[in-house]
Amino acid sequence: MEAAIDTQKISMKSLPAFEALASGHRACQGCGEVLAMRLAMKALGERIIVVSATGCMEVITTPYPQTSWLVPWMHVAFENASAVGSGVAGALLALARKGRLAGGDTKIVIMGGDGGTSDIGMQSLSGALERGHDFVYLCFDNEAYMNTGIQRSSATPRCAWTTTCPLGEEQPGKQEAKKDLVGIVEKHHIPYLATATPAYPFDLMNKVRRGAQVKGPAFIHVLAPCPTGWRIPTHEVIKVARLAVQTRDYPLYEVVNGKYILGKPGKNVKPVAEYLKAQGRFKHLSENDLAAIQQEVDERFAQLQWLASRP
Repeated sequence: MEAAIDTQKISMKSLPAFEALASGHRACQGCGEVLAMRLAMKALGERIIVVSATGCMEVITTPYPQTSWLVPWMHVAFENASAVGSGVAGALLALARKGRLAGGDTKIVIMGGDGGTSDIGMQSLSGALERGHDFVYLCFDNEAYMNTGIQRSSATPRCAWTTTCPLGEEQPGKQEAKKDLVGIVEKHHIPYLATATPAYPFDLMNKVRRGAQVKGPAFIHVLAPCPTGWRIPTHEVIKVARLAVQTRDYPLYEVVNGKYILGKPGKNVKPVAEYLKAQGRFKHLSENDLAAIQQEVDERFAQLQWLASRP
């Protein structure tokens, strides 16, 4: 399965005017997730059908009887967004065979948070990826179940505070490592996989557009800071998202037909402590904790560099 990823890059001069998401939604101030979603939809254009798992973005954009969506959009359960998206993709193919679908270039967009993707929706996603349906999956990862009260998910990083990982002598935050969702998806051998963050908007939009050009499943993992759950000021959301990349805690890269393409490294790599200390959910960390996390970050990045160095 070949990826046709040659497409015009989005820049400030060529920024699409179309908005799939209207203003007036009910997101928290400074929400990194809704900004990332808006950017992704601008990159995808008008001919899309959006399938959304339960989560923050469903709640804030569609309080009945209102909606912020200007494209076909459907809300499904936490666990079955990928299954429903697979069905929609199959329906479009059937309509095209019968000559009842003009154009044939409508793209299926499936989206969910970290809970709806790496936890509750994992089985459905894995099946859809393995079957090779033609869709773009957007995972907006704010590293906890923010919509229902900041409960931990498998995507919550080690040592982070959540309402279900309280801070105390016995348990100083979450003790388990963050699930390697991107690594799991890569093992499905899909044509296109990428990481992104709203701190680098054109990088995010161009990756989404490249994913939409491939034939088959594309998966975009977007780190989306939540000011409410991460305990950061609303005006520092983009700063924190940028620090995630600058400290290599969240490196930006693509995997195209199995080939890792690492984003250009910044001039000055910052210690991961700068990223963690900017968030109230990590305020309890000791210097020993920070040193241990720095070692983990360095080891993960070295592994990524090795993967990108392979022919």
